[in-house]
Amino acid sequence: MHELSIAMAVVDQVGSAVREQGAGAARVRSLTLRVGELSGVVPEALDFSFGVAAEGTVLADARLLIETVEGRARCEDCGRDTATGMPPDLWCGACEQAMSLTGGRELEIARVVLDDVPPDDGDRHGEDVPEASHVPHR
Repeated sequence: MHELSIAMAVVDQVGSAVREQGAGAARVRSLTLRVGELSGVVPEALDFSFGVAAEGTVLADARLLIETVEGRARCEDCGRDTATGMPPDLWCGACEQAMSLTGGRELEIARVVLDDVPPDDGDRHGEDVPEASHVPHR
């Protein structure tokens, strides 16, 4: 189950970003991940793994939101852009040429919302942490 290692990497990256922002005792209220349907990640397994990986961290009570990104491909010959489906169809029906994958392999941290910001930073309550770097794709 590689979703556990992905969840652990996400927890580590978000925890580091929270500390770097000087959010101190802040806790993460919610975390949004963008997961491509062609990434090989099973959203249900990632959700379960996130709960395990987040225990005892600033993400322990965070709500995990997963946005699925559909697979997309583009034909270099005729310019057609289309959904690939699952399993992916990378053959252009219009001009019968191979298509290039343009989306659907994403695995990225899209949004982090903090809660319980310390009183000296009270004006940042519920503020987004700047977008973190992408989680490495396997």
